[in-house]
Amino acid sequence: MLTKTVIKPAKAAPPVGPYNHAVRTGDLLFCAGQIPVVQASGQLVAGDIRAQTEQVLENVKLILEDQKLTFDHVVKTTVFLTNLVDFPAMNEVYAKYFKGEFPARSTIQVAALPRGANVEIEIIAHY
Repeated sequence: MLTKTVIKPAKAAPPVGPYNHAVRTGDLLFCAGQIPVVQASGQLVAGDIRAQTEQVLENVKLILEDQKLTFDHVVKTTVFLTNLVDFPAMNEVYAKYFKGEFPARSTIQVAALPRGANVEIEIIAHY
């Protein structure tokens, strides 16, 4: 029987829809796609793709820390960009958070993201 635990970090901004921040099943953590929402205000961070990517990864970090995990525990990411022209700038910020052995990754250009965000990142981590 599948056992799952819903993860709702107290410090995280509320989800923008009917979903949870993350779900743990067994030794895997599946993190919902994070957009660049600032926890304190609930608004999108101001700035370019670098600022948005940094806020997204800070949101991911908050979820990981809630579970006593780090970016070293991440085994897979999926990055959604509204414009692949932003790929190099997103990579610059991404590389500051993932060091050493990078996780597997897919990057996809999409037509739009929730609340007008330009980047969204989801992760799978291993406990």
